[in-house]
Amino acid sequence: MSAILRHELSSYFTNLSGYVFGAFLLLFAGIYTMVYNLQSAITNFEYVLGSMSFVFLVIVPILTMRVLAEERRQKTDQLLYSLPITMTQVVLGKFLALMVVFLVPLAVIALYPIVLSAFGNINMAASFGALAGFFCLGAALIAIGVYISSITESQAVAAGLCFVIMLVNYFLGDLANMTSPTAFGSASLLVLAGLVVSMAVYLMTKNGFLALLCAAALVGGTMLAFGLNSAAFEGLVSTILEKLSLFEWFYIIINGVFDLRCVVFLLSVAGVFLFLSVQSMEKRRWSE
Repeated sequence: MSAILRHELSSYFTNLSGYVFGAFLLLFAGIYTMVYNLQSAITNFEYVLGSMSFVFLVIVPILTMRVLAEERRQKTDQLLYSLPITMTQVVLGKFLALMVVFLVPLAVIALYPIVLSAFGNINMAASFGALAGFFCLGAALIAIGVYISSITESQAVAAGLCFVIMLVNYFLGDLANMTSPTAFGSASLLVLAGLVVSMAVYLMTKNGFLALLCAAALVGGTMLAFGLNSAAFEGLVSTILEKLSLFEWFYIIINGVFDLRCVVFLLSVAGVFLFLSVQSMEKRRWSE
């Protein structure tokens, strides 16, 4: 795994990708620090991180689009399969390299509240708690990007799909407010979501029986639960959408509440998508 880590770090810092990523992150950190903390004289540095969370929509797809897709396009993934290491080590090595690239500018940003404390009363606990939340959010989104890169050989497709998924996740909180709060409306949306998930299962596995089984479980289970207790569906979709938004969990920390559940949820999402990346690599390994 260390060899993969060193190789990936070398590739990021011998070309412009790692430097562009860091410069982009530091650029927006500097802009929002100037706007909030210097011009507006706001002492809450965590607001800077909350406002600049949208930069993940741009930098994560660009940073992760090549991590596994390029290996598949150039057929160098065959070399990875022949190495005396597991796919778990390959994925973790590449993921850790991405996290190092992310941590370098984040370490510079961590100096901002220390410098600002010389000119005002900065809440260090809230500031560094927000930095920890920002790191966890980045880890979750980067893990999603790695998984998307593992299921395609086109960098453009990986970047575009990653951007769309993160854009939808970014606005899930707003979408939650637009959904019908009625029990019937929530049940209808859940049935539709079950059909979409079943179709996705079929496209990923090409197994019609598994897709039908998934549809029967999701759609049938939703209809049965609605028949037994329709009142429980009131506002259910809105709640689910808010819970699925990674950014909404991060905003809880930004608002001054360092809830460990937010950290656990974000890191759990990162773990799940890294596991899916490993399974995607294993499937490709044994199918070729």
